[in-house]
Amino acid sequence: MANSTFDLLGQVQAAHQFDHDSLFHYASAHVPGFPSSAASTFTVKQFGHGQSNPTFLLEVGNGGSVKRYVLRKKPPGKLLQSAHAVDREYQVLRALGERTEIPVPKVFCLCRDASVIGTDFYIMEFLEGRIFIDPKLPGLAPERREAIYRETAKVLAALHSVDVDAIGLGKYGRRNNYCKRQVERWTKQYIASTGDSRYPSNPKMLELAHWLQQHIPSEDSSGEGIVHGDFRIDNVVFHPIEDRVIGILDWELSTLGNQMTDVAYSCLAYIVDINHENQQVGKGFELTRIPEGIPSQAEYLAEYCSASGKPWPAAVWKFHISLAMFRGAAIYAGIYSRWLMGNASGGERARNTGKQANDLVDSAWAYIARKAVLPNHPPGRLKFFLLWSRDFYYTKQFGGGNESGRFVPSEKVLKLRNRLVKFMEDHIYPMENEFYKLAQSSSRWTVHPEEESLKELAKKEGLWNLWIPFDSAERAKKLLFDESNRMDTNGEHDQFLGAGLSNLEYGYLCEIMGRSVWAPQVFNCGAPDTGNMEVLLRYGNKEQLLQWLVPLLQGKIRSGFAMTEPQVASSDATNIECSIKREGDSYVINGRKWWTSGAMDPRCKVLIVMGKTDFTAANHKQQSMILVDIQTPGVHIKRPLMVFGFDDAPHGHAEVVFDNVRVPAKNILLGEGRGFEIAQGRLGPGRLHHCMRLIGASERGMQMMVQRALSRRAFGKLIAEQGSFRSDIAKCRIELEKTRLLVLEAADQLDRLGNKKARGTIAMAKVAAPNMALMVLDTAMQVHGAAGVSSDTILAHLWATARTLRIADGPDEVHLGTIAKLELQRAKL
Repeated sequence: MANSTFDLLGQVQAAHQFDHDSLFHYASAHVPGFPSSAASTFTVKQFGHGQSNPTFLLEVGNGGSVKRYVLRKKPPGKLLQSAHAVDREYQVLRALGERTEIPVPKVFCLCRDASVIGTDFYIMEFLEGRIFIDPKLPGLAPERREAIYRETAKVLAALHSVDVDAIGLGKYGRRNNYCKRQVERWTKQYIASTGDSRYPSNPKMLELAHWLQQHIPSEDSSGEGIVHGDFRIDNVVFHPIEDRVIGILDWELSTLGNQMTDVAYSCLAYIVDINHENQQVGKGFELTRIPEGIPSQAEYLAEYCSASGKPWPAAVWKFHISLAMFRGAAIYAGIYSRWLMGNASGGERARNTGKQANDLVDSAWAYIARKAVLPNHPPGRLKFFLLWSRDFYYTKQFGGGNESGRFVPSEKVLKLRNRLVKFMEDHIYPMENEFYKLAQSSSRWTVHPEEESLKELAKKEGLWNLWIPFDSAERAKKLLFDESNRMDTNGEHDQFLGAGLSNLEYGYLCEIMGRSVWAPQVFNCGAPDTGNMEVLLRYGNKEQLLQWLVPLLQGKIRSGFAMTEPQVASSDATNIECSIKREGDSYVINGRKWWTSGAMDPRCKVLIVMGKTDFTAANHKQQSMILVDIQTPGVHIKRPLMVFGFDDAPHGHAEVVFDNVRVPAKNILLGEGRGFEIAQGRLGPGRLHHCMRLIGASERGMQMMVQRALSRRAFGKLIAEQGSFRSDIAKCRIELEKTRLLVLEAADQLDRLGNKKARGTIAMAKVAAPNMALMVLDTAMQVHGAAGVSSDTILAHLWATARTLRIADGPDEVHLGTIAKLELQRAKL
């Protein structure tokens, strides 16, 4: 439950008493509208919340009306150097109040004459509203909690977006090396506050100072903007009934510098629970239980980053949270020192702050010891959708409006997409480095055990086999299920035939999977399995489906597609020389294939092989497709092939020799001479999936590009401020959005018109998507410099995949020929 600003009032503490008459006369002369009549009533009360500069409510009654003001002053007695600078508070409040829309109380006057009330002070307006002392927001409905936190993040982002030079605060503080100076400042203040017999220094605190000095982020050397210094939810005043901020309070520590320190300090409640009642620091609610409605720390950060344009802080977050706790410990030590001297503004509540300082130090070391503190990538949930997925289909829909249109995803798809995004953030991105480590080791042709665990989790989350078109699923149901609606083989319920999506609906989801090279296989949505399963779904008979499709759908096995041959130009399938010769109840296969993707995988159990059953038939009736158990005698996996230095282990791309491989005649698909017919059916949905994934890969490149540009400086300014970069990123966004529309149009036509009538638009998408991805990823690599072409980022691998798809997905020239042919046919009509 919130506290009214009136609820925080009490009597003036003895140590903070001052001359009321002197103050009244000064205010009458210097505060516009302040009553000056001797008949006026004048009362002073002290705000009990806060441990810093003493703060008072001034109430002046005159003729039945009451005016209220707030006074903030320095504490009495000996103070630490540079602490409690009320003149700086006045300066920043005046600049923000007069020249920006940032919600701050209006200031009226600053008094530097200690003879008035004993110390410097200033007077400002009184804000009647709500202050949330407890960050768990007890007593509020979940939707109000969410609104409060979102508003807090947005207000902080707005503050951090202020142009300090434009409002006269350009010299308010040194902008560079802020964190370094903060560590030095609070170390000195801690040492000054401790060390005597009543309050000895904590060695762990001094060790923490050393750790922080060794881990200062590289971007600290560059300046940013205004830093509040003590930004947290209980230093913000909300409107009495609306969930909007009307004032930011307590500017004592404000300056210029690294603004992420503010964000981290506002997140401390997620990490630690500073409880004044039981005199200790406990675990924050993200480590215990987040109250319903309050966003997770990552979601709160995403809201801030989206509103401010700041890069995702995963790489520096451990430092900033540890610095926040270090600073908090130093502040509590100072409060305790003042309590020992008898001038702490919090009175007896300050008695516990010495112990709380030591508890914060222990919490900081526990936080540093944690393996991970933030996901590598920001969350993209419905209510905290982040800036890097800005395509208007999603942002408009996610904004809560009632927009409709051809490419606005349905509620069903949005829910699936939200679950998929969360799965990627929680499970895929954090595991990428581990998958790469195995793929580059001597055991790279084995499967990481966590991959199989993630597959089971994907099934439970309902994110399995999302690629299956509803029409293909219907055919499979008729063949695989008996009257009891169970699979004939083992009685399993039908749970592997996807979510009943169209190709267009799957496009929105496939894009998300494309952001990681490892993701599609976790959801059983990876090539070549999807294309091979599509072949079986559309053209396989019941026996073939039971033997091969069912274990593929279940994720128990994987597959390969063997078509390309090293000795001929395989983009023209009539050139294929592999023979499939009928001998009694068998077919005997002889030939050499390469770029058989998936054949290196230890889980690969079946290959779909394209060869010729009749070399004398018409050109497009010679080819057939046949199922081959990879363990069949005569199947020889000769070697893995490299793609720009990547062998894509454990999946791999193999050269395979078929030496008198004898397989049952029943393994032929659809019949002899039907290979081209099957290939044309396979070339639609399966290969359009590549285009969808390339959209996601490009979005990943855009995201990394923006993060890099916002955190690296060259020639005196951020890369993001360079004109050439801004031009490049704008062009990338334009090309990406154009290509996304084209891919979605192709998927829509595939659903409405079928593969044959949609082939022109599909061909356009196949040309446009990899070329666009190459442009975006190349720009991202350029922004990263040498790191972009290294294996330290995923960019090089994404680029290599995109470049390969200009060939592997059918060469551009073939697709361009298809497009041109259709154009010429139209011209003749």
